[in-house]
Amino acid sequence: MNLINPLKKYLPTREEIAQYRYLHIFGDGLKQPEVWAFKRQSVAKGIAIGIFCAFLPMPFEMVPATFLAVLMGGNLPFSIAGVWISNPVTWIPLYTPCYLLGAKIIQLQPIALSEISLLQAGSHYVALWLGCLIVGVSLSITAHFLTSFLWRSQVRQRWKNRRGDRKKAATLKSHKKR
Repeated sequence: MNLINPLKKYLPTREEIAQYRYLHIFGDGLKQPEVWAFKRQSVAKGIAIGIFCAFLPMPFEMVPATFLAVLMGGNLPFSIAGVWISNPVTWIPLYTPCYLLGAKIIQLQPIALSEISLLQAGSHYVALWLGCLIVGVSLSITAHFLTSFLWRSQVRQRWKNRRGDRKKAATLKSHKKR
C-alpha cells in the first residue's frame, strides 16, 4: 500500500504557495520541484531535517526546517511534519535527556527543575543546546536511513508481488491452452 498518495491531495500546489506574499523570504526556493517531490531521497531528507529541527530548543522550529528543506532539497511537508514532535507538551521528555547528556559532556552538575534560576539558566542553556544538537543529529541520521530502508523494502515487496502475479497469470494462461 502506498502511504504517500493519500497525503498528496491535502497539500497545496506550488501555484497556491506562490500566492502567499509573506513566503517571499524563501525566494524561489519553494518553487524547486524536489521540495515538493515525493521521492525516496527527498522524503528521507525532509524527515531527517524535521527531526533535527524538532530538537532545536527554540521557538518557531518550522522556519529553520523550511530553510534547510529548501537549501538541501528535502521534502518540505515532511520537514515541517517532523518538527511537530516538539511542542510544549513534549518539551520536558524530549529535552531533559538532551540536557543531561550535554551537562555530562561539559562536566556540569545538573540542577533540578525546581532549583533553576535565571542566572543558572545561562550556563545550563549551553548544556541543553549541546545535548540537543548531538541527539538531533543522531536521530535525524537514523531517521534518514530508516526511511530509505523502509521505502526500499516497500518497493521490493511490490516488485515481488508483481512478479508473483505475473507468474500466476502465466500459469493460468498455460493451463487454459491445454
